[in-house]
Amino acid sequence: MGKPDTRRLDKAIQQATRKLDAVRNREMWPLDGRERRAVLGGLATGSYRVTRGNSPDRAERKIDTAWQSAETRLVAEIAALQAERVRVVNDAAKAKAAKKSSGWW
Repeated sequence: MGKPDTRRLDKAIQQATRKLDAVRNREMWPLDGRERRAVLGGLATGSYRVTRGNSPDRAERKIDTAWQSAETRLVAEIAALQAERVRVVNDAAKAKAAKKSSGWW
């Protein structure tokens, strides 16, 4: 019995890690539609309030909340993928142990 096939999960973990790094650098490409709309709406609202001479505090909080939710989503996704990878490896190890123990001597 060979090693368990975790390439798909490893690639997904690596991609999610890249997305998390991009979110931490405040890049827009890894955001989903809801998060992107929240960031752009906060930017629009904040710039409007600044041009009117008001404080953009609420808009800044909205933007920060959107970035934090994206980061939380990606961290949870990475944790789920890693847990799935551990499960696949453990299942393969159990199968290998069962196959070894079923020998005739």
